Amino acid sequence: MKRSHSMIIEKTIQFVQETLGGAEGGHDWFHIERVWKIAKHIGEVEGSVDMEIVELGALLHDIADSKFHNGDEEIGPKTARIFLESQNFTEEKIIAVENIIRHISFKGSIEGQKWTSPELNIVQDADRIDALGAIGIARTFNYGGHKGRALYNPAIPPNLNMSKDEYKKTTAPTLNHFQEKLFLLKDLMNTNTARQMAEKRHDFMITYVDQFLAEWDGQE
Repeated sequence: MKRSHSMIIEKTIQFVQETLGGAEGGHDWFHIERVWKIAKHIGEVEGSVDMEIVELGALLHDIADSKFHNGDEEIGPKTARIFLESQNFTEEKIIAVENIIRHISFKGSIEGQKWTSPELNIVQDADRIDALGAIGIARTFNYGGHKGRALYNPAIPPNLNMSKDEYKKTTAPTLNHFQEKLFLLKDLMNTNTARQMAEKRHDFMITYVDQFLAEWDGQE
C-alpha cells in the first residue's frame, strides 16, 4: 500500500526526534521544527517545487551536523540515506535530499555554491532565516557557550575574508559571528519570500549589537 505524504513526514519526524535527543540547543529538534515550518511556508508561497523533497530536506538537514562529528561532512548525507532507504524511497529522491544536506551550509557557500536546486534554495533560506532575529541571537550565544568562547573581545576583530577551512576552525568571540556571518545572510537569500522575512530579523540584530556594544562601553 502506498504511504500518504503525512505518514512519510510523521516517520521522518520520529526519526529526527530520536536521533537528535540531547543535541546542542541551537541544533536540536526545535531548530529542525522551525526550519521545517519556515520551509513549508516559503515553498507554498514560491510554488513550482517538490514539497516532499523540501520537507524531507528541512527535516533531515541537520541530522548529523559535521561540526558535532569531527568535521565529517558526509555523515549527514549518509545518515539520511540509511533512513530513507529503510523507508523505500526512490534513489532519485534520496539523492535530492542528500544534496540538500551536503550543500545547505553557509561555510560551503563561502567558496561558491557547487550545486543547487529549487528545493535546496527553499531549505537553505529557511535554515538561514532561523539564524536571524531573536532566535538567531539566542542560538549564536548558546553555541558560543557550548564551545567555551568569549562573548566579545575588542582586541580580536571580525575576520571578513575567511576561507571555508578558517571558518570551520575559528575560535573567535561570539559577537564576531554577527559580522562574519549573520549580517551577511539577508543578502544571500534565494527567494523573494525569504528576503522579505529576513528584513525585520536583520534589523533587530543590528539594534541588538548596537545595544551590546553601548553597554560594553558602560553607556546607557
